[in-house]
Amino acid sequence: MGEESEGAKPAGASRHLEALSEISAAITSETYLDDILRLIVVVTAKVMGSNICSLMLLNEQTGELEIKATQAVSEDYLKKPPVIIGEGLSGLAAKEGKPVDSWDVKEDPLYVNKEVAVKENLCSLLCMPMSIKGRVLGVINCYTSVPHEFSREEKTILGTVANQAAMAIENTDLVIKAQLMEEELVTRKLIERAKDILMEERGISGYEAFQAMRRKSMDTRRPVREIAEAVILAHEVGMQ
Repeated sequence: MGEESEGAKPAGASRHLEALSEISAAITSETYLDDILRLIVVVTAKVMGSNICSLMLLNEQTGELEIKATQAVSEDYLKKPPVIIGEGLSGLAAKEGKPVDSWDVKEDPLYVNKEVAVKENLCSLLCMPMSIKGRVLGVINCYTSVPHEFSREEKTILGTVANQAAMAIENTDLVIKAQLMEEELVTRKLIERAKDILMEERGISGYEAFQAMRRKSMDTRRPVREIAEAVILAHEVGMQ
């Protein structure tokens, strides 16, 4: 281990295990993703002795890393612009898919936003990519306020946290996709049911029935699904 000072001491193994257990419990719960990410940075900052810990997610449309969670209360840090993949230390970690560290970001030519580093008294930095199945989802950044050489143990701990964070993000994406697929299936069934009703009541084809609902949707600025539900409800009421 290199030079250290108070405020940058690695936590003991028991605290590491306790922190990882806390994060694991949150990930397997039904907690919202935003809350899980906030918990991850708070616990990680405590375990790593970090001045600031932030979690950045990759926006696949823009190719930029955006801050999604941090335990810092600094408005200047929160307002930092996104980082392009491959640029800066965080961008480099995301591009190469491996950890990147810096002894002093204020002096590091690769670090961007040096004015924020000076104002917030940021010094050493460890950037750990979050990846799953070879796909990088984002980066976790841990800063200290004094020069600090990150140990192998600290890198291992942060790597484990990053893996768990990636799992939480991936699981949330899968749940959302499953919900969307289920919603789409329900919508299709409702539209088909409404088409059958209109075909029977008006003596028109399936295409004409759908176009009728589509025109109504455009005229009322309501989703076709709502129009289909209204058709079904009116039919059911009329049968009573």
